Amino acid sequence: MRKTALVAALLAAGPAVAAETAAPLIVTATRTAETADETLASVTVITREAIERSQVRSVQELLAGLPGIGIANNGGDGKATSLFLRGTESDHVLVLVDGVRVGSATLGTTAFEQLPLAEIERIEIVRGPRSALYGSEAIGGVIQIFTRRGGGPDLSAALGAGSRATASASLSLRGGGGKAWYALGLSGLDTDGIDACRGSLTEGCFAIKPDEDGYRNLGASLSLGGRVGDVEVELGWLRSEGETEFDGAFQNGADTLQEVVRLETRIERGEALWTVRLGRARDESDNTLDGAFVSRFVTERDSATVQADLPVGAGVLSLGVDYLDDEVGGTAGYAVETRRDTGVFAQWQAGSAAGDWALALRHDDNEQFGDHVTGSVAWGREVGAGLRLVAAYGTAFKAPTFNELYFPGFGNPDLDPERSRSVELGLRRRQWWSLTLFATRIDDLIGFDASFTPRNIDEARIVGLEGEAALRLGDWALRAGATLQEPENRGDGAERGNTLPRRARAFGRIELDRDRGRWSAGATLRAEGPRYDDLANTRRLAGYAVLDLRGAYRLSRALRLQARVENALDKDYETAAGYPQPGRGVFLTLRYARPRG
Repeated sequence: MRKTALVAALLAAGPAVAAETAAPLIVTATRTAETADETLASVTVITREAIERSQVRSVQELLAGLPGIGIANNGGDGKATSLFLRGTESDHVLVLVDGVRVGSATLGTTAFEQLPLAEIERIEIVRGPRSALYGSEAIGGVIQIFTRRGGGPDLSAALGAGSRATASASLSLRGGGGKAWYALGLSGLDTDGIDACRGSLTEGCFAIKPDEDGYRNLGASLSLGGRVGDVEVELGWLRSEGETEFDGAFQNGADTLQEVVRLETRIERGEALWTVRLGRARDESDNTLDGAFVSRFVTERDSATVQADLPVGAGVLSLGVDYLDDEVGGTAGYAVETRRDTGVFAQWQAGSAAGDWALALRHDDNEQFGDHVTGSVAWGREVGAGLRLVAAYGTAFKAPTFNELYFPGFGNPDLDPERSRSVELGLRRRQWWSLTLFATRIDDLIGFDASFTPRNIDEARIVGLEGEAALRLGDWALRAGATLQEPENRGDGAERGNTLPRRARAFGRIELDRDRGRWSAGATLRAEGPRYDDLANTRRLAGYAVLDLRGAYRLSRALRLQARVENALDKDYETAAGYPQPGRGVFLTLRYARPRG
């Protein structure tokens, strides 16, 4: 059975521990540490090693096609990206950076396209409702991004160049041990991009300028930590500044800022662990038209968490309080600009001869929408031959965004919060393979009509099947995953029975790699079926399959040369109507990593 001491071990040692463990350690599924084999949730963990092996340039490329994850992107690097987890809405995914809630309170989504991949150590993806632990937004699941921390190579750097005048660079300095540690990262990306719009208003965008729409990003991260006796303190900071160009009649450029600051204290008392975390996340966008200022949107999210993980009998009892203060500003002039939420939660995890259990209950007091109670229960049991049967049920809710409620001329202040109920049943064989059936019903789902006014749809229903498998034979490694789902509008209007926008009924990806020590080679095939771009299902997007190739050669113990052919077959496709995706591109990266000692 999991122990709170395991929590302390993971948080104190950071990513180095996960890298040395056969089954990776995760903390997002239950807010306590457990291995991927132990968890009762459906999870995927992406390590730093996997990020570098893939050679992708962005978070959305890294996540696209993973079990349960669909991506819609408006024209390549740095362009607006939506992520759909298990067929739910793009704002039904809670995103955390080192435990701090991030994202825009006006849009309700996180700018994945703006997060600098060079500053990320690992990503944990938890599929299924998690409002019983995290409150609003976690209907489809939770994605937690962990930044680089102390440990690993003292010095690492990378230089890259390739098609579309793309250039990238990164530098990371890390060090320390059990008493004190530090990490500093800097990164940059510059690309001319592609012509990001080829449509019309009816197809999703204005084709105003047939030109290349570039993107530039500067990222930085800092982590400082120390331990004295049973007390550990860590300060974390992540900043990303972006400049992106696109086509539009009202604006065609944006300067963006994503910033997260965290101060965290952990105190061990025997097998009990106390955690106190203070965080601030800032999301800014200054929008321009031909270089002239047009509008500004700002979100500040101040958060505080106190959590106690206590050994009780044969299990662990977690008790906690979350406080969130959202404040929006800028030029839009919202009728309401602040919203506070206080959540109190409890979770009990225990194991017995009848199986492992995880039960959670949470009460949220939302300043605008009152009280919400959510809960979850999960059970798992070994059924022989390394097989594990898992079943879970959970409820969740999502408060409407400030744009949906108050955007001048388009907002609807009469919107109700979205509420959901989900069940899942899974069968797993450790880290080798898993199959999971899931079903979610969402009441009062928020959609947009033809006049772009948000409204509550009576009901949406999503039923699906996820599968993933991993196989290693000698120096060959195969990883595959696929999702089949029916994300259906179940409202009473003319759109009843339609497929929810931008969700394919089938998608997946296959990765094959061979590592011969000095050199390695691999390929990724992503495929997605047809889908629709609107609630009325009048704009159909064709299915596609995209092949990426990669290779690497180790020049010395510390130096490695990588090459990647993106979209090797030059497939012409769109994930959002009117916004093409990049064609074939070739990219080279030179990586240096000086081992410790």
